[in-house]
Amino acid sequence: MTDNAILDAYTERAGGFQAVLDATSTAAWDAPSPCAGWAGRDVVAHVIDTQRDFLARHDVDLGPRPDLADPAAAWRLHADAVRRVLADPGVGGREIETVTGRSTLGATFDMFYGFDMVAHRWDVAAADGRAHRFTDADLDVIEGMVAAMGDHLYGEGVCAPPLDVPADADRQTRALAALGRRATVPA
Repeated sequence: MTDNAILDAYTERAGGFQAVLDATSTAAWDAPSPCAGWAGRDVVAHVIDTQRDFLARHDVDLGPRPDLADPAAAWRLHADAVRRVLADPGVGGREIETVTGRSTLGATFDMFYGFDMVAHRWDVAAADGRAHRFTDADLDVIEGMVAAMGDHLYGEGVCAPPLDVPADADRQTRALAALGRRATVPA
């Protein structure tokens, strides 16, 4: 991916995550999410912290971590900082060593953290008692990561084991089941 493509993909996925956060009620930040042991606020903290940690391991400083008292505002500040560093032509193309071999910082960031910004939309919305509808492009991201990760997706601290769904289940139901999530939100 080119630096511009990485920045564009980040901007789109971060904007989709922001839209979910902006629509989330205050009570949902402390309500349970589909991620075992995490409330809505914890999901946002995870997405922010994993991006910050990855970039910091590769000598990219985002400055201070935003305060999560208002998770939607914290995400906005964080995403702005990430966009600024991804706009630097030298950052995304930097070669790094990954578990699958040599890659670029931008491609690796896009694959793993782009996926998180899509998949965790469901979790924040569910903590708010509502279902999130993924686009076909979102589902492409989820299905691509499921295929790329294989059984590693179900390691400790990643996703719950996949769920069985009927053979005629729709694409979103199948994608969520692959992530160990039900396509319904408990009332």
